[in-house]
Amino acid sequence: MAPQPSSAAAAGVKSAFFPFKSAGLGSSMPPPITATATVAAAATANASTGSLMERIPTYSGLPQTAVSLRQMVDFGRQPSEVTMLRAAQFLHRELPIRLARRVAELANLPHGLSAMPAVARVKQWYEQSFVDLLRFPLPEHAGVPATLLAEKMVVGGSRRSGFRYSDPVRGAAAPPELEAYNSRFVALIEAIKRRHDPVASTIAQGVLELKDHWRRTNSPLLRHPNGANGGSPLLLPGDVQAFLDRFYMSRIGIRMLIGQHVALSRPNPPADYVGIICTKTSLRRVALEAADNARQVCIDHYGLFPGQCPEVRLVLADPSGAPLSNLSSSASASSGNDVEFMYVPSHLHHMLFELLKNSLRAVVERHGLDVDSYPPITVVVAAGNEDITVKISDEGGGIPRSAIPLLWTYLYTTADSPAREEDFDHGDFRAPLAGFGYGLPLSRLYARYFGGDLRIVSMEGYG
Repeated sequence: MAPQPSSAAAAGVKSAFFPFKSAGLGSSMPPPITATATVAAAATANASTGSLMERIPTYSGLPQTAVSLRQMVDFGRQPSEVTMLRAAQFLHRELPIRLARRVAELANLPHGLSAMPAVARVKQWYEQSFVDLLRFPLPEHAGVPATLLAEKMVVGGSRRSGFRYSDPVRGAAAPPELEAYNSRFVALIEAIKRRHDPVASTIAQGVLELKDHWRRTNSPLLRHPNGANGGSPLLLPGDVQAFLDRFYMSRIGIRMLIGQHVALSRPNPPADYVGIICTKTSLRRVALEAADNARQVCIDHYGLFPGQCPEVRLVLADPSGAPLSNLSSSASASSGNDVEFMYVPSHLHHMLFELLKNSLRAVVERHGLDVDSYPPITVVVAAGNEDITVKISDEGGGIPRSAIPLLWTYLYTTADSPAREEDFDHGDFRAPLAGFGYGLPLSRLYARYFGGDLRIVSMEGYG
């Protein structure tokens, strides 16, 4: 089926494309970088929380170390206790830097956002995780033999302790002290990851608290300047929007590093997986799963029968020039053509699920609940030499061109906002169909994290 002209927000063609080269990443990804941050080598297990918190300004000024998808795959293909020690050493130095940067920013947000209770709560979580990491002993203070520790390297003309994430050491025996140390470190970062599970929704709640404060005080920040647009409500100041982009992108990176390390520590990984990265991610399989999940949410939200819900059709372009294959959302994930590439399937699923939820809502609400059938939603996948492009098109009515920039504004939504539950964002499928207003901005950050992008085109009145 030929793709339909497009829409936006809750209705339209959403093209999420992922630059794909031999390394599995776009050319915009940085090359491997050696960590050069010098950190205190002394044990801090007995240090007070206050003294450790005083180190946050120092850590927040240290540079982060970029790690590419290819580096993580090369490093983790044959994990051992020694390679896991190398990764633990890297994360033990890298994670406090990333956490400290967020603490420093959370303490100095514009427009009084730092004073909101929800934001203060998130800041406390980041501070606690920072302290937990600094209290965790270095391997040389935990009985790990010195022969297994990373050696000094000369970086940039000065002698500093450096650890190259993609430089594994193979074939070394693993003493019990090393196994115990690695297990303790995995338990620590798993606990940190669980602590930060509700961060996305809690920060969103903090922004809502700020907007409520503006309403109570009749703040001019809720109005367009000079009475533009009839004095209609202004969504968010640009500096708050920029903070949310930085904050959520950092969160994706932190969770990526932790998730990869934890997954590498587990035995018997699935075929073609290196940690949470799949070297042969099946776009067909992920797309069909996302479509089935999104349709189920749509069915539950509107009270539809399964046969009533709009169909999602997956169209896969054959790189040889053969005719396109056309699969419905109920088709088997093992049938037909496919596009395979190195990626994080959970990231891909998140993006497709959010976009398909928007399209399904737009189609159902445009055509009503009493129609006999709905026009299908089409997902077209095209794999070129450099890019893999996914285009989602619907007939949900589109939106005005002037509203398209608002789609990337956090907490903007065309749906009624449902009551928020404390843990609604702990899983993709427990969220309601729409109404929280950060599905699209976060999906674009996921696409951009590995060099891709998410774009929206609308044909107002159609889709």
